[in-house]
Amino acid sequence: MTTEKIDVNSVVDHAKFKPFHFNVVAWCLLIILFDGYDLAINGVTLPLLMNDWGLSAVQAGMLASTALAGMMFGAMIFGSLADKIGRKKVIMICIVLFSGLTFAGGFASNPTEFGILRFLAGLGIGGVMPNLVALTSEYAPQKMRSTLVTTMFSGYAVGGVMAALLGSWFTPTYGWQVMFFIAGIPLFLLPLVWKFLPESLAFIVKQNKQAEARQIVRRLAPNLTVTENTVFTLPQENVPEAANVVSLFRRGRAVNTLLFWVAFFTCLLTMYALSSWLPKLMMAAGYSMDNSLMFMMVMNVGAVVGIVGGGILADRFHLKPVLMVLGIMGAIVMSLMGFQSNTFLLYILVFLAGAASIGSQMLLYSYVAQFYPLAVRSTGIGWSSAIGRMGAIVGPILIGGLLGMNLPAYFNFMAVGLPVLITAIAVALIMHDNESEKIGSIEPAVSKA
Repeated sequence: MTTEKIDVNSVVDHAKFKPFHFNVVAWCLLIILFDGYDLAINGVTLPLLMNDWGLSAVQAGMLASTALAGMMFGAMIFGSLADKIGRKKVIMICIVLFSGLTFAGGFASNPTEFGILRFLAGLGIGGVMPNLVALTSEYAPQKMRSTLVTTMFSGYAVGGVMAALLGSWFTPTYGWQVMFFIAGIPLFLLPLVWKFLPESLAFIVKQNKQAEARQIVRRLAPNLTVTENTVFTLPQENVPEAANVVSLFRRGRAVNTLLFWVAFFTCLLTMYALSSWLPKLMMAAGYSMDNSLMFMMVMNVGAVVGIVGGGILADRFHLKPVLMVLGIMGAIVMSLMGFQSNTFLLYILVFLAGAASIGSQMLLYSYVAQFYPLAVRSTGIGWSSAIGRMGAIVGPILIGGLLGMNLPAYFNFMAVGLPVLITAIAVALIMHDNESEKIGSIEPAVSKA
């Protein structure tokens, strides 16, 4: 019998959009929705925690950063682990961590307990995102990869909108605790996630589980003739690479890896500074708590538009120019927010700020997922995310410190906007002619178990 070898990457790249793709994107979107919800929790609950526990702005900023510190370590740990044990298992572990421990945060009676629980929850939040990005990217057809990854990411912003709405509805009656109790919902979805979310096809082929690979390909590309003699291969297997951080600096990737790290650091600094402190900044500018939460909702609606619109534009024009435009726009818009007193115009600026800051982050994840080869993809995304989380830790503390100094409002907003300009510059310097792109052109070899 003749064995037919097929490059599995080519199958994925040329597949038509099918219900299978919708299933992958929908489940990843639902999971990441609660990551976005968790991000927005800080902005909703920080003013309330400051009142309940008598915290200064700097102390509240440091408390908000405990989860972000956990996210940094989670991205490092679970990004590399997924390249070894599979995306699906790691995603399940992360859901248990972030959902269970965020829920437990509602029972915290003091800042120390709260900070510990938020750090542990952050491990799961930081670990789940790189793997959801990698999984969606690995199943997405080439012509619509950025669109599908960013559509999945729109759940992140929807989670932010949900947090702002639920915060305005429930916190006046039930207190800040209810926001954390809601975060326990994903625990009930675990059996469904296990049943319906597929494992990475590339990982399955890498493990030489050919029967399982054939089953998935029949759903992924029903027009493709797949027999028991069909053997799926990975081109990257000719260039084996260890799933560790050192591999990110090999094969001409060193400069680009550092530039990705700078872009992630500055982009997430802006995003988390804005998300954590926007309601408080608006309250300092004279708006009520309800109005301030409305600004937060508008920011996340803008984020949805920026993510989805950015993904569509990226598939047409490439990620790099779209990211550069978003970064420059974000810096300008956020600087203008400090000078604008007209409420309607301020809503527009906040909308555009959400599109630029959160939209840029999601496109960066898509960019880095497409840059690294399979063997180090989750590691590359995980470490970029981890460096980004360092910026996310700095952001809330920095703005908390600036608020404590009672500086003019425009200075605070310019401080938030400047890092995203640096993001645009770092992206502009990323080179495309690199060894990692050449790996994909090597003749496929049958993977070894």
